[in-house]
Amino acid sequence: MTKLHVPDMSCGHCKATVAKTIHALDPEARVDFDMDARQITVNSGSRMAAIQAALEVAGYPTTPI
Repeated sequence: MTKLHVPDMSCGHCKATVAKTIHALDPEARVDFDMDARQITVNSGSRMAAIQAALEVAGYPTTPI
């Protein structure tokens, strides 16, 4: 399980895009959102570097917490 800061995530559309991007790499991934803190917790079998790269391409760069 990894916690990531997603500073550009601010609304429901952002949340949906982040979830869709992660689930495209790992349909079984679990993603929990803390919208106020702009953080996500990801539990996935995919490499975190691949998830972070995909989120950056989608317009949501992340930093590990």
